[in-house]
Amino acid sequence: MRKKLLSVLLCTAMAATMLTGCGGSDTKKDSSKEAKKVTVSDGGKVLNIRVWNEEFKSRMTDHYPGYEKVSDTEGKIGDVTVKWTITPSDDNAYQNALDEALKKQDSAAADDKIDLFLVEADYALKYVDTDYTLDVVNDLGVSKDALANQYKYTQDIVTNSKGALKGASWQACPAGMIYRRDIAKKVFKTDDPEKIQELFKDWDSFKAASKKLKDAGYLTTASVNDTYRVFSNNVTSKWVENKKINVDENIKTWVDMSKEMVDNGETTTHELWGSDWSEGFMKSGNVFAYFGPAWFIDFSMGYKNGVALDGSVVKDGGWALTTGPQSFYWGGTWICGANGTDNKSLVKDIIEKMTTDESVLKDIVSKDNDYANNSKLMDSLKDDKSFGDKALGGQNPIPIFSAGVGSIDMSNISSYDQTCAEEFQAAMKDYFDGNTKDYDTALQTFIDKVKTKHPEIEG
Repeated sequence: MRKKLLSVLLCTAMAATMLTGCGGSDTKKDSSKEAKKVTVSDGGKVLNIRVWNEEFKSRMTDHYPGYEKVSDTEGKIGDVTVKWTITPSDDNAYQNALDEALKKQDSAAADDKIDLFLVEADYALKYVDTDYTLDVVNDLGVSKDALANQYKYTQDIVTNSKGALKGASWQACPAGMIYRRDIAKKVFKTDDPEKIQELFKDWDSFKAASKKLKDAGYLTTASVNDTYRVFSNNVTSKWVENKKINVDENIKTWVDMSKEMVDNGETTTHELWGSDWSEGFMKSGNVFAYFGPAWFIDFSMGYKNGVALDGSVVKDGGWALTTGPQSFYWGGTWICGANGTDNKSLVKDIIEKMTTDESVLKDIVSKDNDYANNSKLMDSLKDDKSFGDKALGGQNPIPIFSAGVGSIDMSNISSYDQTCAEEFQAAMKDYFDGNTKDYDTALQTFIDKVKTKHPEIEG
């Protein structure tokens, strides 16, 4: 899920391609016209898995019972060869490659058929609302009882318009504010999460604390984009309603606050995952806080190939976690079974083991610090004093993440989210930087860009 991998790139010009693109009601209409018969079988010799980075591969390698690593791109499960095709998400490359392969699924040789592929929340609807994905319960046979402890929002994301569950995830991604302990002590005289939370309990408090950080020579966040998802995850309306673009009041609040903070020198407009933005992961940086979930802490904040970089804040456990002004979530990775697989039983078993087996999930939590997609398991770990994240100085982040996971609301997601998020942030960057004279001009640029990608939108 991540880095530029996780970027908010959205449904792009492929809207007219075989997967019917990312267009709201039109997507559902077209996919029903092209309904395909479910064709799953067993006995395949090769299990082909499509991913955009190493994350799920490492989880399989380390935690799936009986998995044997052969090379960086190949493994074995019993007599079946596992082949990994990794295409980074940059410039929409992963989705483009996946779409081309899925178009050829029916005619592909048995050993070339896709069996499993991964999707992210921002574009999940594009795939789960087509017949290229299998119903986890009715097609693959995973029992509803096995799925019962998964967080509802993780299932909502991959449930199609007909109510079919078309994927499953081993992780949930409630998120919080991750701050530097040393800066907290210098500016606020404490690094205690409860006391820091009181100073950042809402956005007015956040702005007041930002002034103190600025006066002491620190940026509150590395970029305005660090807080974007906190606001966008707490909207009360959709980006597109009745074929018209709609900017929710909470998004407007983000714009106003971000403009003020940029003008005050309290943050910047750096792009997420860029080198300037990530300088704050290092001790030499001057960034107080980032916003993110468990995977962000232990996958991105000063790590390279799973190893903490010398000079990074994380290497000495220099971060701490608190809720921040609002609870939100970020990211997640969902496993989808591909229609046409000739490894039905194995696909079913992978989804069951990796997303519902409590012993496997607990091992993932303990060794990888993921927040597992199992409410029963995570509730049992909230008060476990033996569990802590080294990146957070031994702090157990589960109570904070658990407190926010129940408030995640997916009722306002739509097929347009990725495009709108990307284009809106790009247009507002010009406004924040003073390259666009005012908000209304930036807004019109955003609307024009979205309409170019989605002609069905009227205004």
